[in-house]
Amino acid sequence: MTRGAAAILDVGKTNAKLTLWDGQGRVLARRNRANAPASGPGYHALDVAGIEAWMVEVLCEFASLADVRAILPVAHGAAAALIHDGALFAPPMDYEDEGGAAESATYAAGRDPFAETGSPALPHGLNLGLQLHRLETITAPWPDTLQIVTWPQYWAWRLCGVAASEVSSLGCHSDLWSPAQGAPSGLSVTRGWAGRLAPLRHAGDVLGPITPEWAKLTGLSSACAVHCGLHDSNAALLAARGHAELAAGDATVLSTGTWFVAMRALAAGAEDPCLLEDRDCLFNVDVEGRSVPSARFMGGREAELIAGADHVRLADNEPPAAMTARLSRLVAEGISVLPSFAASAGPFPQCEGRWVGTRRAGADKAAATALYLALMADEMLGLIGSRDRLLVEGRFAESDVFVRALAALRPDQRIYVSSSQDQGSYGALRLIHPDQPPPSRLRLVSPLDVRLDGYRAAWRAAIGARRRD
Repeated sequence: MTRGAAAILDVGKTNAKLTLWDGQGRVLARRNRANAPASGPGYHALDVAGIEAWMVEVLCEFASLADVRAILPVAHGAAAALIHDGALFAPPMDYEDEGGAAESATYAAGRDPFAETGSPALPHGLNLGLQLHRLETITAPWPDTLQIVTWPQYWAWRLCGVAASEVSSLGCHSDLWSPAQGAPSGLSVTRGWAGRLAPLRHAGDVLGPITPEWAKLTGLSSACAVHCGLHDSNAALLAARGHAELAAGDATVLSTGTWFVAMRALAAGAEDPCLLEDRDCLFNVDVEGRSVPSARFMGGREAELIAGADHVRLADNEPPAAMTARLSRLVAEGISVLPSFAASAGPFPQCEGRWVGTRRAGADKAAATALYLALMADEMLGLIGSRDRLLVEGRFAESDVFVRALAALRPDQRIYVSSSQDQGSYGALRLIHPDQPPPSRLRLVSPLDVRLDGYRAAWRAAIGARRRD
């Protein structure tokens, strides 16, 4: 049995993943689960019970494979659980749950300015503060000792019984944190939420051993340590810094999944860029509390809406000559996709998505969708001033059309992809083992042998014309 292993729990919006790593940084096992919808008391909730049941099953398996000595959770932003008296008081709200216009307006009146929080006003429940506003209304009265824990730290608390807060989760477009002050925002203090946040801990801190309950359920050693955990995009940023090519200086990570999130790690001494709040730009916060210029759009969701079942073909990479011929034909015919298909998100939040030219099918539809994703990614990378080096990670890094089109659009950047399926999990592992080498080498992306300057100019002009209408 392998000794000194670590399990990384990665709870995304669409899928949850558990990976088991040995002491040499090799992945021993990887298990995935598609997340299901759940119901809260009057709202759509995250599937706490389903994820937990799956975790028990997988951790039992991991306990039979290795002597697991550490567990660290990673999770998406805009989610928090309410806990009280050792139990879940109210499950996390799904950030896509639709609240009423009146309660959103009431909440908006008390928000702090973008300059204080780096958190733009976002739709649905993507600002965690709006979720807390709604939860307080729905589940009141709150007991005096009720605590608020963000999504990664909920799982740490569930595993070891110690509640904690952590800055990369609190600083993720939540409205709850002031990066410049390194403290809860004015809104959080005024509403009394700051006083309910669990004590602040570093993402890599050990909160305690797993509880006897979890040791019995899973067969894990009672000495297995539970670490505090962090926001998933920040895990990707930590992973990038583990590669020699991106270890220092100015570098950007583009995480691709349900969301495409670009996070720029600034060179020492560099000033924060001026970000545009109304174009889905924001300042995230890294695990050391530093502000991280970021931009995002719902790329994975948009790919599904644009290409339907054909979105799975984005990673069906053709031989280079065939790919070049297909894309040259699409570009010459002016076939493109205009934003946006995920309403109120991304760099063009007020635009309604549509095709230009004849809507394609099959491989042509997938290729046109990949070009659209590259154009959107290029746009948001420009908004945060991304330069020098860029790492594309996540499931869309496997699409040659997407990454090579992006390299063609940004010829002054060195763009890399990783062959690893576990970049985020590797980044989290670096909190346990800071000197852990990456599980795979990076690959430098070659630009497409297709000129895209004119195609991009026409695409931007079409967007501009529609915004003026």
